[in-house]
Amino acid sequence: MEKKASLWQIFGVFAKIGAFTIGGGYAMIPLIQAEMSRRGWISDEELPDIVALSQSAPGVMAVNISIFAGHKLRGFKGSVVATLGSILPSFLGILAIAMFFTAFKDNPWVERAFKGIRPVVISLIAVPMINMARKSCKNIWHWLLAIGSLFLVAFLNVSPVYIILCVLVLGFSITYYKEGRWKH
Repeated sequence: MEKKASLWQIFGVFAKIGAFTIGGGYAMIPLIQAEMSRRGWISDEELPDIVALSQSAPGVMAVNISIFAGHKLRGFKGSVVATLGSILPSFLGILAIAMFFTAFKDNPWVERAFKGIRPVVISLIAVPMINMARKSCKNIWHWLLAIGSLFLVAFLNVSPVYIILCVLVLGFSITYYKEGRWKH
């Protein structure tokens, strides 16, 4: 399935993604999935792995996704080009806003526009998360872990670090038990 991508193609795709993504890393996921699947660069099964790596690495998730996806396509050079492509539109946009925003910051049209963008960003984040959950949750236990983690983080303000540590211990324990090492 995987096709060879030129560095210019990688830059163009990630510049397009960076230019049309409002809201950062999670909002990039549906665009990355659409662009890279359409080109045959990354399969739908590989994307959750890239997202998981991006979340676990320190730094901005949008940049991490670009780094890992670019590396998958063309190694170190692909990482650099994808990262530059994804951050350049935002950098130029922020530069333009910084230069001209002070004149428009109190404009009611601008305030309404930013308030109107918020629900769109939420849906851009929710849709890929739901799609990844559908593909990743293979049985009832996976769904219970996903829903339980969501509940703990969203409503009880439990740190995701504690949830990940608990699930790691649980996973190792179950594997250890299933392999019969605790049985005498």
